Amino acid sequence: MNAPGTGNANARVRERLLWLALVMFGFAFAMVPLYRVFCDITGINRDEAQVLAINTQVDTSRLVLVQLLANVEDAAQWRLNAPAAAIPAHPGELIQVDFELENLADRAVSGHAVASYAPAVAARYFRKIECFCFREQHLAARERRVLPVMFVLDRQIPPDLGVVTLSYAFFRQVKT
Repeated sequence: MNAPGTGNANARVRERLLWLALVMFGFAFAMVPLYRVFCDITGINRDEAQVLAINTQVDTSRLVLVQLLANVEDAAQWRLNAPAAAIPAHPGELIQVDFELENLADRAVSGHAVASYAPAVAARYFRKIECFCFREQHLAARERRVLPVMFVLDRQIPPDLGVVTLSYAFFRQVKT
């Protein structure tokens, strides 16, 4: 049996716990925009590739050839074209290249690109600032789009890496 007055006490505790839960939810919901503002003000967690591109000096004494390749999962639905020629890049130099993606189907399709590097160790020295592989691509029927890739080769790239390959495989997004 409950002691007299415990019903009111329990109701107050329930009400306070409900308010606490609502405040905690609101705080958690507001954390992402607050964190972004804090990072913009203080410069914390700035994208390392952007910092590298802004604060670097180009090593003109070295030249690395960057080969660009493109593959698609289903050639009947997509065409992904890479620039035809290898790109000469000095370590520290900001490079932009354009790929072209075309939807060959008579309906809208979505897909995502996955990057790979050869030799594999080259991945440590590629700093992509802008890349279509960062987000899913949605194309209307028969749409063609130019997709920029902006990158910097880290100045610490080993001297024996004179040729590196950046390859993209494009996969259709399967809706579950």
